[in-house]
Amino acid sequence: MIEIIYRWTRPVAFAVCVVAAAAWAVQLETQPAPAQPSFAKLVGEFSEPSGEFDTDNLISNEKSYLHVVPQLEQGGVSGGVYIGVGPDQNFSYIARIRPSVAFIVDIRRDNLLLHLLFKALFAASRNRMEYLSLLTGRPVPDRFEQWHDATIEEIIASLDGARPAAVRPSGTSPSGTLALDRRLLEAIRGFGVPVSAKEWETIARFHAVFVDSGLSLRFQSFGRPPRSYYPTFRDLLLETDPRGRQRSFLASEGDFQFVRSLERRDGVIPVVGDLGGTHALAAIGRWMTERDERLSAFYVSNVENYLFRDGGFGRYLENLNRLPHSDRSVIIRAIFGRFALLEASPGYASTSTVQNLNELLANFSAGKYRTYTDLLGR
Repeated sequence: MIEIIYRWTRPVAFAVCVVAAAAWAVQLETQPAPAQPSFAKLVGEFSEPSGEFDTDNLISNEKSYLHVVPQLEQGGVSGGVYIGVGPDQNFSYIARIRPSVAFIVDIRRDNLLLHLLFKALFAASRNRMEYLSLLTGRPVPDRFEQWHDATIEEIIASLDGARPAAVRPSGTSPSGTLALDRRLLEAIRGFGVPVSAKEWETIARFHAVFVDSGLSLRFQSFGRPPRSYYPTFRDLLLETDPRGRQRSFLASEGDFQFVRSLERRDGVIPVVGDLGGTHALAAIGRWMTERDERLSAFYVSNVENYLFRDGGFGRYLENLNRLPHSDRSVIIRAIFGRFALLEASPGYASTSTVQNLNELLANFSAGKYRTYTDLLGR
């Protein structure tokens, strides 16, 4: 029997989590993982070496992320292949666009590990309440099926009123302990993606943060002070589009079930890649060409700012040009800082926008984008 135990007194939570995870990981690594060529093979073949970034990016800091939904609807952006970066805000875009397959391409391998955790949660969960209960370590309610038609407000109220589920694994004290659900552990192993001992610790640590903070979790970075204006996980779930419609993938059971079905069909594929790199996007483009697929939307967050800074913007545009696309293909971006404040609604520190991909490529060819400011039209 293998158990990971988290001790939820804050000063020791992380240390206990990592030590227990390390012991568990050593045993797991001695067991061969089952082959999953349709998923693990693509993850491995499409991925590049990992890069570095100063945040775990467990949740988004883009409160405005749903403000682009009306533009996506008006532009007929649907189906095809979706590509995005970062954590679970991608699921809300996927729920709206309903692609046939989605690739989550991020420079950090940690993002791939996070998406393995999300994939395990979808595998273990039958509805939104069970998904959020497992993610935050709260007890799954009895007769969970009664929550199918619940509003997101009702689900949040139930989770906010619950404490992490205490269990009594063999040989441990019941006081202030929580065991990571075994279904998640076995599901991740079953995906067939090689995971090192250190990476098992990272996955356990990520889940521990969700359990410790619950729906009050905020985006955090390393070496920089936390920003009070960053939304909580709760805020992101309750966010609306400009028409007042709740459009998080967890706001309706239908949207959740679409993303769940895509995940369970291995249709959400996390890849380690630099958007200005030489391999990941090129490999995805070849895969799309072989299957006569077209890009519907590419969510880049604010990565273009870093690409300009590091000299990779031109290569990024070359990669975009090689992706099979149509007149309806779009780029979804997030804007922060002084650029965002020019357009942001009251109470928002970010602005989310949509640009037609052909327009972006044509303007770049015409020499209009020499700086990030040029790209944003400032």
